[in-house]
Amino acid sequence: MQTYGHWINNTLVPVASMARVGDVFDPSRGVVARQVVMASPADVELAVAAARVAWPAWSDTPPLRRARIFFRFKELVERHRASLAAVIAAEHGKTLSDADGEITRGLEVVEFACGAPNLLKGEMADSVGTGVDAYSWRQPLGVVAGITPFNFPAMVPMWMFPLALVCGNTFILKPSERDPGAALLLAQWLAEAGLPRGCFNVLQGDKLAVDGLLVHQDVAAVSFVGSTIVAEHVQRLGVAHGKRVQALGGAKNHLVVLPDADVEATIDALLGAAYGSAGERCMAISVVVLVGDTLADPMVNGLTDKLHALRLGRSNDAAAEMGPLVTAAHRQRVLEFIESGLQEGARLLVDGRNAVPVELADGFFLGASLFDRVTSAMRIYQEEIFGPVLVVVRVKDIDSALRLVNAHPYANGTAIFTRDGGAAREFARRVEVGMVGINVAIPVPMAFFSFGGWRRSLFGDHAVHGAEGVRFYTRLKTVTQRWPERTGGADFSMPTMK
Repeated sequence: MQTYGHWINNTLVPVASMARVGDVFDPSRGVVARQVVMASPADVELAVAAARVAWPAWSDTPPLRRARIFFRFKELVERHRASLAAVIAAEHGKTLSDADGEITRGLEVVEFACGAPNLLKGEMADSVGTGVDAYSWRQPLGVVAGITPFNFPAMVPMWMFPLALVCGNTFILKPSERDPGAALLLAQWLAEAGLPRGCFNVLQGDKLAVDGLLVHQDVAAVSFVGSTIVAEHVQRLGVAHGKRVQALGGAKNHLVVLPDADVEATIDALLGAAYGSAGERCMAISVVVLVGDTLADPMVNGLTDKLHALRLGRSNDAAAEMGPLVTAAHRQRVLEFIESGLQEGARLLVDGRNAVPVELADGFFLGASLFDRVTSAMRIYQEEIFGPVLVVVRVKDIDSALRLVNAHPYANGTAIFTRDGGAAREFARRVEVGMVGINVAIPVPMAFFSFGGWRRSLFGDHAVHGAEGVRFYTRLKTVTQRWPERTGGADFSMPTMK
């Protein structure tokens, strides 16, 4: 059985016979397909040391040369995207088309990073004082790390390392131990593109590896995407050890539907937004808020009808609309949420527990579930389920919808579907979340904007990619200069720009 190891100094590290290992499943068939090494403290030290040694030369490399490496890297990913999508689908369980879409969104950040010479330009002001000029530029931090989740094993790492590297940092990626294969392919293609030894390293593992990076004195910054409970841990421990931290946590994304919305178009948008990738997306719509009485029943009835026709299938089934969940343990967690909703009095209109065909019984499959008459006090409303479960909340007007969204502890993304431009504009201005879609169900920003929520969905001061990503991976330096003629004598008064 293949065992994934670490990638350090542009080389796969031999797997030690006594190393701790974890199982990597094929979710479509419910079997262990591979294993992955869990890093020891010595492995953490090895990865950090490699990145530390590589940093001086890499940080002195002109941004244009760094960008050229990423142009070549993008070409390699495009050339091999089918094999990358196959690895993602096999280890995560998402459909091949969904895996390919993930690669596309990741490559958008690579394309943005290729603009490094422009992104890193500073500012200059002539004659801020008599004979005095001032200028500023952004410099890299040093060794930085990224800790990424299972649900996007290629895209989320590509949110991080392209910008970190073109800004002049060296990078250590700690991918999810559930689907680590994609990270090693990306590492190999970076090396093939010409990235020097030690600039990009992959450290496999679990909490031991995470905490090792968070406390290491030579790691300057850490990026994280995952659950809120872990995001809080990453921020606390990282900041306590002097790190700059951006930690993206959980979400409970609402889609608000006004009475004038196109029912069919909204239902179609909801199907993909709520049940795509089996709901294992931080931007998945997990709450639909139906405003008014005229729209609610047609929306619920239409959703119910289409969910009964939703096709489950293995990740390599081209006709599949939804694949399995990532592990049996995660499926069990989602099942517990469904039971909780029933116990609290919500109406289960579509029961995904009864929707798995017998030929898929060996995999970690769960059909789509739909709850109606959900209240804000219920657990299925309050907590992130991260599975194929959509809950319906009915409210009387848009003000009630806004209060509902703004009161939730998570504030990642939200959407509104309507034909009323004025109502949409007012909603976008008043809603207290980080990302808003207007007739766009999953408002993930393009790479030249930045991704991030508010409240308990983001810890730290910087969102990812876009201009915020450049700021996170660099620090500002400002120089004030004068080239005076020698006049002699010291001046002990407060300096001013006369």
